[in-house]
Amino acid sequence: MDVLLLSRIQFTINIAFHYLYPPLSIGLSLMIVIMESLFLKKQKEIYRQMAKFWTKIFSLTFALGVATGLVQVFGFGSNWGRYSRFVGNVFGSALAAEGIFAFFLEAGFIGIMLFGWERFSQKVHYISTICVAVGAHFSAVWIVAANSWMQTPAGFKIEGVGREARAVLTSFWQMVFNPSFLDRLTHVIIGCWLTGVFMVISVSAYYFLKKRELNFAKHCMKIGLIMALVFSLLQLVSADSTGRGVAKNQPEKFAAMEGIFKTEEKTAMNIVGTVDVEKKKVHALQIPGLLSFFIYRNFKTPILGLENFPKSDWPPVSSVFQLYHLMIYMWGAMFLAVILGFILWKRKAFETSKWINRYLILSIIFPFVANQAGWFTAELGRQPWIVYRLLKTSEGVSESIVSSQVISSITMFIFIYLLLFFLFLFLMDRKIKVGPEQKDFVKKMDDTIYRDPYQLKE
Repeated sequence: MDVLLLSRIQFTINIAFHYLYPPLSIGLSLMIVIMESLFLKKQKEIYRQMAKFWTKIFSLTFALGVATGLVQVFGFGSNWGRYSRFVGNVFGSALAAEGIFAFFLEAGFIGIMLFGWERFSQKVHYISTICVAVGAHFSAVWIVAANSWMQTPAGFKIEGVGREARAVLTSFWQMVFNPSFLDRLTHVIIGCWLTGVFMVISVSAYYFLKKRELNFAKHCMKIGLIMALVFSLLQLVSADSTGRGVAKNQPEKFAAMEGIFKTEEKTAMNIVGTVDVEKKKVHALQIPGLLSFFIYRNFKTPILGLENFPKSDWPPVSSVFQLYHLMIYMWGAMFLAVILGFILWKRKAFETSKWINRYLILSIIFPFVANQAGWFTAELGRQPWIVYRLLKTSEGVSESIVSSQVISSITMFIFIYLLLFFLFLFLMDRKIKVGPEQKDFVKKMDDTIYRDPYQLKE
């Protein structure tokens, strides 16, 4: 195996593992803000209990998200040296902005959020929680801006020629607000919110199934279902806008996503099927004209097919097609979970419906799969370009690295990531099984030990 393929495999492993955690921490941070807002407004202990419990879960995801994110930076330098040189002047500003506006904000207030419940006033703690949530969202803003620039470059000029060529920033805001940025940011952020809200739904359903923590589960499920319905519908609107943007800015990617080989009127939408790249055909359940309507609001307008582009510039069509549709199927599975949840809510049957509760417990898998499938669709769909129509992936790999080094690092990463993943699941499972009714028992014991014994009441 050559260095290019191995480096791509290594980066795939790194980014796929890392991307498990930021969406969950971003989504949970919003849910915690909502719960703490309800506590401040209604002054009911249940909302404080909810916010404290989910803050413990958030702390796990936040720690792993930061740790695994740092690995990406080293990967750019070790495996993608030419790429790093080409984009360094552009990416430097985006990554610096993430450090200033995201990491500093989170680092400054996360201590108060995690440990300041009894040490600060309600309002100070609430403001700290908001700051951590804003910092988590800001981190996504700058990472999506950098990645979107790779999809639709803007605000730069090329200096040098041949292997000495590099992109130089000419307008920071044009770089940030490149043609795909707003659509992609909205789509990513809503995906993160869905991940957080379905974690809340999943754990609540677990408590209902086990018939424990019922009051806690009831309040969490109510917030979760309402937010899941809102976010699911928002994601549908975002998907429409994002799809139209891809069709405009990266037509060959969109053609691969929908398996369009020929440019024809009344372009059909493929619901489910397979792609035969050699015969340039799609075997699928189709709805004629629907794709043309979604993109151009006209049933007849043709959508550009892959035949309009050199075959050397085609992405891996079959993989992109299946991953894109997998993302859509996961949205359908999430929406079904929301409908089933509201049915149980109306019938007040959460404690008696085992099968639906089991489905709701499993629903946490759907946003994770959707996030991964969407990210892979975006990245594979850009191939063979690492920076769209500026630098090919084959041109971005480091020249000094050898295959044996990459194989060693892949082996090491797989071992460490599996260890971290199982540790994460173990700690998550432990916190969920302990539940929210812990009531800071350890802290109370500490207070009893250090309090003046003559002040103890019998």
